[in-house]
Amino acid sequence: MLSLKVSGMTCGGCINAVTRAIQAEDPQAKVQGDLASQTITLETTLTPAQASQLVTDAGFPVTNVA
Repeated sequence: MLSLKVSGMTCGGCINAVTRAIQAEDPQAKVQGDLASQTITLETTLTPAQASQLVTDAGFPVTNVA
């Protein structure tokens, strides 16, 4: 399980954009977003660096990886 702290997520559409970005590289990934905490939780085969880059490329800068 990977947790990413991101900035700029304001609605469900933002979470959907992040989900599509991750699942484009790992179709089996499970993605959960929490707007209140600005956190994305992932179950994925991607490395933390890969996941962070995909989320950043989708327009949501990653500020912390846990």
